[in-house]
Amino acid sequence: MNEIRPIPGSTAASPALVDPFGRSISYLRVSVTDRCDFRCVYCMSEHMTFLPKPDLLTLEELDRLCTAFVSRGVEKLRITGGEPLVRRDIMTLFRSLSRHLDSGTLKELTVTTNGSQLTRFARELASYGVKRINVSLDTLDPEKFKALTRWGDLSKVLAGIDAAQEAGIHIKINAVALKDDNEHEIASLMEWAHGRGMDLALIEVMPLGDVGTERVDQYLPLSLVRARLAEKYTLEDIDFRTGGPARYVSVQETGGKLGFITPLTHNFCEGCNRVRLTCTGTLYMCLGQEDAADLRGPMRASASNDLLYTAMDEAIARKPKGHDFVIDRRTKQPAVGRHMSLTGG
Repeated sequence: MNEIRPIPGSTAASPALVDPFGRSISYLRVSVTDRCDFRCVYCMSEHMTFLPKPDLLTLEELDRLCTAFVSRGVEKLRITGGEPLVRRDIMTLFRSLSRHLDSGTLKELTVTTNGSQLTRFARELASYGVKRINVSLDTLDPEKFKALTRWGDLSKVLAGIDAAQEAGIHIKINAVALKDDNEHEIASLMEWAHGRGMDLALIEVMPLGDVGTERVDQYLPLSLVRARLAEKYTLEDIDFRTGGPARYVSVQETGGKLGFITPLTHNFCEGCNRVRLTCTGTLYMCLGQEDAADLRGPMRASASNDLLYTAMDEAIARKPKGHDFVIDRRTKQPAVGRHMSLTGG
């Protein structure tokens, strides 16, 4: 396994990143690849064209960028994709970034995954300080799972969840609420997750990229989902946060927590503390806006981080107050042209 050699002095403390609305940027989501071994119907088209491998940042460059953000006040790093665990030698990045956990400058290193590779990597992730992960899982029906993911094998994902729990990693299940496809399974999915000590977060489908189907046909408002669940379960609002946009309730009957991520029915932008870095070094200050900043150029232009820090400051100064997500029922076009897999899940 290759080693990543950190840049000397690259963890020196620098001024925190604060956007125009006084929000400190403490959470960075980093896409390490746009590739995935699934083709989920709300995330990708079936026949995706992926970035040429030479366009991707090296693992060393990803480490340098993450470290630069940690030095500017980021306390939580989430590694995403595509499917991050399909990137070759990805464990070297986790191993290198774990030094920030050891030093105390980073509070959490985590990952969002489809679970397909967890049987291979769960124990190693745990050894590098990953204590909590998100697993994307929309159904427990094997045939429906294969239809929603186009290529996925549910048994491999369930085995991966077993492996992660055996390694001592806490799991949150993320499920996209899809009209007709899984809306009548949500209660059983919740009971299954809570029965295994896992939280569940429900997500409204986001209008990102052309996925070969109409968003209006997929969209299921979580306000309706919550109302249906409340007919059977006792839901109590709780003040629980994981650093992301989910708003949680406790479910009295199961003893578990249920989160709602509602970019459409309830904008969650007011407390946004996060930005997203793509595998090509593009920084998106908002998931739902097209404005972005190139960090690869200034990083590669100098061995020091001076140009990079300037580019970061200029980017955060443009962070908008919120997104403009809407499902356009007239044109049926996505609100944002890029796919979720490019931005980072």
